Amino acid sequence: MSDAGPDQVADAVCSRAGCRATARWRIDWRNPRIHSEDRRKTWVACDEHVGYLREFLAARDFPVSVEPLASTEAAR
Repeated sequence: MSDAGPDQVADAVCSRAGCRATARWRIDWRNPRIHSEDRRKTWVACDEHVGYLREFLAARDFPVSVEPLASTEAAR
């Protein structure tokens, strides 16, 4: 999603399995056991699943940050 334009952000779909809702949140995370400090992965989430996905990652002790999707992309 790092090169996503405004149209791609508007069309982003939640990363939760089986969910087809519009994503409103950006969840950046990394697995410190396999990713270097500068490596981040991104999931996107709808309002219903942002908490679930964040907790899924946090429970595994992965560094996680959550930000609104539109404002993150607009700042680039």
